[in-house]
Amino acid sequence: MRAIAAGLSDVGLQREHNEDSFVVLKEYDLYVVADGMGGHRAGDVASKIATETISEFFRTTANDDVTWPFHFDTNLSEEENRLLTGIRVANRQIFERSTRSREYHGMGTTVVGAMFSPKKRRMYIGHVGDSRCYRVRDGVIALLTRDHSLINDYLLAMPDLTEEQKSELPKNVITRALGMQDQVVVDLQHDDPKPGDVYVLCSDGLSGMVTDEDIQKIVGASADIREACRKLIQRANERGGEDNITAILIKIEETPDAEALGVASTQVPIKGVTPEPDIAEEPTMPGVIPETKGATPAKASSEAAAPTAATPSPTPPATAANEPKKD
Repeated sequence: MRAIAAGLSDVGLQREHNEDSFVVLKEYDLYVVADGMGGHRAGDVASKIATETISEFFRTTANDDVTWPFHFDTNLSEEENRLLTGIRVANRQIFERSTRSREYHGMGTTVVGAMFSPKKRRMYIGHVGDSRCYRVRDGVIALLTRDHSLINDYLLAMPDLTEEQKSELPKNVITRALGMQDQVVVDLQHDDPKPGDVYVLCSDGLSGMVTDEDIQKIVGASADIREACRKLIQRANERGGEDNITAILIKIEETPDAEALGVASTQVPIKGVTPEPDIAEEPTMPGVIPETKGATPAKASSEAAAPTAATPSPTPPATAANEPKKD
C-alpha cells in the first residue's frame, strides 16, 4: 500500500491572520497539523515551531547514528518512538522560546500527527489538544482521537452530566497543549488501514464548524482528495468560518505488484511530483501555509467574541485548573 496526501489551510472569515500550520513530508509519510494559540501572533509562531521541529527531527534521525534527545521506549515500536519524540522535542522548543521572550510568553499549540508505514501497513497517530484525526472507510466516519478539552474531562469524571449541565460548560478550553510545560503527555495509537481509507487530520476550525456526517459525505463524494480539502474548507466558511481552518487528507491506495509487472519495486519520487498531489495548491516549506486561492473572505477582528459560559454546578476535575483557552 501507499499513502497520497493533500493539505490546505485558510484564515477563515473572522480572523485577521492564520495561526494554523501544517506539513506533508512525503519522503517519511509524515503528516502534521498544528493549531496555535497566544496573544499578538504568538500562536502562529508556536504552530510553525511545531511543524518545523517535528519535520527536522524526522530528517535528522533518518541516520541511525544520531542520538535521540529522549529515552527510547522499548515498549513502543520504532515508528511510535519517532513520532512521540518528535512531538516532545517540539513541545520543549516552544516552551523554551516562550520562557525566553515576553512577546511569546504563554504561547502554545495543539498538534495531531500521522505517520504511515507501508512496510508494516499501519498508520501511527499522535496528538495533543483538540486537533483531530478521523478515518473514513466504506462510507463510515470514525473519530480516532479524543479531544483534550475541559468538557471531555468533565464527561470522563462525571459521565452522567445532563444536557443542561453540558451546555453550561465552555467549549473552547483545552486541557493539554504543546508549550504549556517542559514535559507533555502525548496520546499515541495505531490503526490498520485498508485500501480506500481516507484519514482526515484537522484543526478545530473544521471540526467545530462541520459535522462528522458532513465530513464523511464530502470526502466520499469528492473526485479526489485535493477537491475534498477545498470543499471541507468551503463548508466550514459557509457555516461561519469562526476560526482558522486546516485539513490534511491522506488516502491509502493499493500499489500494483511491481514484480508481476516486471519493473523495479523501489520507486524514487521526484520532490513535489507524484501521481496524486502530495500537498494542496502548491509546494510549501514546512510551516508555511498556502492560502485558499480565489477566496476573499470578509474578515472581522482577530479576536472573535465568545459568549461567557455560566459556571457549571459540578466541581471541575483537578486537571482543568488554569488551562489554556483558544483564541
